Amino acid sequence: MPDRTADIVICGAGIAGISAAYFLSREVNGTILLADERPPLTLTSDKSTEAYRNWWPGPDGSMIALMDRSIDLLEELARASDNRFLMNRRGYVYTTGRKEQAECYLKSSKIAEQQGAGELRIHSGACNEPAYLPSSPEGFEEQPDGADFITDQALIRKHFPCLSEQVVAVLHTRRCGWFSGQQLGMLLLERARQNGVRVVNARVDGIDIRHNAIRGVRLAFPDGHEECISTGIFVNAAGPYIQPVASLLDIHLPVFSERHLKVVFKDHLGLLPRDAPLLIWDDPQCLGWTSEERAMLEETEELRWMLGIFPPGVHTRPEGGKGSQVILGLWPYDAEPTDEVYPIHFDPLYPEIVMRGLAAIVPALAAYVSNLPKPSVDGGYYTKTRENRLLACPLPVEGAYLIGALSGFGLMAACGAADLLTAHILKTRLPPYAAFFRMERYDDPAYRAKLECWDDTGQL
Repeated sequence: MPDRTADIVICGAGIAGISAAYFLSREVNGTILLADERPPLTLTSDKSTEAYRNWWPGPDGSMIALMDRSIDLLEELARASDNRFLMNRRGYVYTTGRKEQAECYLKSSKIAEQQGAGELRIHSGACNEPAYLPSSPEGFEEQPDGADFITDQALIRKHFPCLSEQVVAVLHTRRCGWFSGQQLGMLLLERARQNGVRVVNARVDGIDIRHNAIRGVRLAFPDGHEECISTGIFVNAAGPYIQPVASLLDIHLPVFSERHLKVVFKDHLGLLPRDAPLLIWDDPQCLGWTSEERAMLEETEELRWMLGIFPPGVHTRPEGGKGSQVILGLWPYDAEPTDEVYPIHFDPLYPEIVMRGLAAIVPALAAYVSNLPKPSVDGGYYTKTRENRLLACPLPVEGAYLIGALSGFGLMAACGAADLLTAHILKTRLPPYAAFFRMERYDDPAYRAKLECWDDTGQL
C-alpha cells in the first residue's frame, strides 16, 4: 500500500468508479484511491450491449439533458483518442406492427423534441416532407440528431429491407449508437492513472465515521492483511453492491436489482445486415411454435409458460468490425427484482427464446430456430431505482457520495454521472438537472406524484 492517507477513496472499479476517478483526477490535485477486489471492468461493465442514446422518455427532460452531456463527453474523448473505442452513430430503430404503438411513438417523440432530444422529422409519404438520411455505419460526426418517424412503407422497405412486413412504423432515433465499452473503460483508466489515480486490489471492509463525517476507510487485501486509509471523501461506486457498501454507512438506498442476459450468435448465413442499427421490436408477442411443439409444451408444466405472451423489447445488433459474423441478442422477458448472486444462473432456453423473438422483427432469422448457432450467454445485474433514474449525489454522511443505480445504461451515462458527481464533490456550479439525480427527489411531493403515473422507464 503506497500511502495511508488519500484525499478521495472510490469503492468500485467498474465503469462508474473509473469514470469518477478520471473526472475527479482532472480537477483534484491530490491522492485518489480506486479500490476493488476484482480486476477493473469485470463484474458488470463488460456485460453490456455497449449502446448509447439520448432518447429517453419521462415527464421532464432531465434524463435527456444528462445523457446529452454524457454523449458530449464521449464524443470529446473519441475525438481526442482518434476514436479508440469505435463510437458509431447508427441509431436505435424502434419498430412496431401496431398502429396504436405508432401513435405512441409520434406523441412521445414530440415531447422528446420539446425536451431537447432533437428535431423530429416525419416521413409519411406526403409531399414536402424532409428527406430521410440513412445513418453511416462508422463514426459519429456530421450525423443527424433527433429522430425520424417513418410510416411510408416504401421508405421502410428501401432502407430496412430485413424488417418484417408486419412493421407499420419505424422510429429511428439518431443521437444513438454503440462503442467498445472495454476500450472506453481502459482509456479512462489509463488517463486516470496518468493523472495520479492509484488502483488497489482490495475490498472496502469498513468505514470510519465520526460526528457523522467520513474519517477513514478500511481495506482488506487478498493476502489477508488490512490497511486503514485516512480520508475525508468516500465515493460508493460499487455497481450491484452499492447497497451492501451503503450499509457500512448505515444508509438504505432506494434501489433493487434485476438479472439481465445477452446472447451472442454467429450469423453465418448473413441474415442481419452488417450495417444495421440497433433493431428493437416494440410489441408483445407469442413465439412461433409448431403444432407439435405447442402440444409438447402444453403437456409439460415447467415449460407451459413459453406458450404465453412475451413482453416487448427483444433487440439485436451486429457486433465486430469488417469480416465479423457476430450478432447480439437481448430480451429481458423475465426481469424481476432479485438478489445479486454470482455466478449468475443462465436459463438454458434463453438463446432459443431470444432467436424466436428476433424472428418477429427480422423474419429471416427464423432459419436458425431449428438449427441454432452455438450461443454464448453472458449477463449481469441492472441495479436501479423504481423510475430507472441513476443516483449521483452526496449522501447523508458528510464526505460520502454515491454514483450508482446505473441500471442498463452505465456505459452511456457514466461520463455524465461522473461529471455531475465531480461538481457535487468540488462544490462547483451544478447543472439544472442535478436535483433529479439526488435521493432527496423522493422527499418532493410533486416528484412523488409524478411517480404514480410514470409508466415508461425507458428500459430495454
